[in-house]
Amino acid sequence: MKPITLSIIFLTLFCCTPKQKPLPDPLEAGWNNQPVCEVLEENENMRALRCTFPPGIGHERHYHEEHFGYTIKGSTFRITDASGTREVNVPSGSSFYNEKIEWHEVLNIGDSTAVFLILETK
Repeated sequence: MKPITLSIIFLTLFCCTPKQKPLPDPLEAGWNNQPVCEVLEENENMRALRCTFPPGIGHERHYHEEHFGYTIKGSTFRITDASGTREVNVPSGSSFYNEKIEWHEVLNIGDSTAVFLILETK
């Protein structure tokens, strides 16, 4: 093939191939087009979110930058991420810290509404 023909094929594939849209952050991600998180406070250094998950409600696939979380009210969740799917009991009063989460999605499979406080650094 001539170099110009290869260039045209490459440009056609590159320009016309559907691009995968980036994952939303926790605030942008919701469940069935409904928000699950709200901003409690935001400034140049941090963002505080309250995320609420009634039974049967989850959080679509999203990513997290560095964050600390506190479970105000716990429940049982099905969590899916790069390592697979698992069921986790998240008790009230528990806390967690992550430097970064490339992606995950969650679903409240328990019988009570769960509420989390998420603190993100900027």
